[in-house]
Amino acid sequence: MSDFRIKTYPVGQIGTNCYIIFREQLKKAIIVDPGDEGEYILEECRKLSVTPEAILLTHGHFDHIMAVKEIKQAFPEIVIYAGEKEKMLLNDPSVNLSTNIGRLCSLEADRYVTDGEIIDSAGISAHVLATPGHTEGSVCYYMKEEDVLISGDTLFLESLGRTDFPTGDQLKIISSIRGKLFPLPGDTMVYPGHGSVTTIGHEKSYNPVALYRG
Repeated sequence: MSDFRIKTYPVGQIGTNCYIIFREQLKKAIIVDPGDEGEYILEECRKLSVTPEAILLTHGHFDHIMAVKEIKQAFPEIVIYAGEKEKMLLNDPSVNLSTNIGRLCSLEADRYVTDGEIIDSAGISAHVLATPGHTEGSVCYYMKEEDVLISGDTLFLESLGRTDFPTGDQLKIISSIRGKLFPLPGDTMVYPGHGSVTTIGHEKSYNPVALYRG
């Protein structure tokens, strides 16, 4: 029986899904999209008795990054990963929309990753899938051995991410979902940036992208 675990913590004013992913035996963890409430996320790590080794960012919008610095301060050795084309959003509060909420946020990733890279951390391998559309540098993380996809704001339950923010592009997000995500096995569990878990098979049947004929 697998000791792989993934815990979901909606945080911040928009209820962004932050994920703590770990293996029971190792007690080391990956944190995905710590969007706010850093102390709460750190407390949940303590409750789980896990030490975070990496932060994986799906993209640079404020509601996915606001707690990064607080967690990095608590664990200085943690490595922050983000898509190679997301540097501008991470650096610019006016582009990552943190100016809109009056809490300016900018940061640098430790590693900017490219499509096809594999991140190995906390005993977990995550394949980087570049999925431009919601933002130009959006990425998803596919944990092949566990049949898990972290889809950020690219793919939701019977929906897809907005494309009316800076660097968004509707045709690109449709292409990303069809070209990168829909080819994954149908029983792949999809953990999105907001809302409920779904599967690739379900989305291929019920997502509007599957019906799009453009």
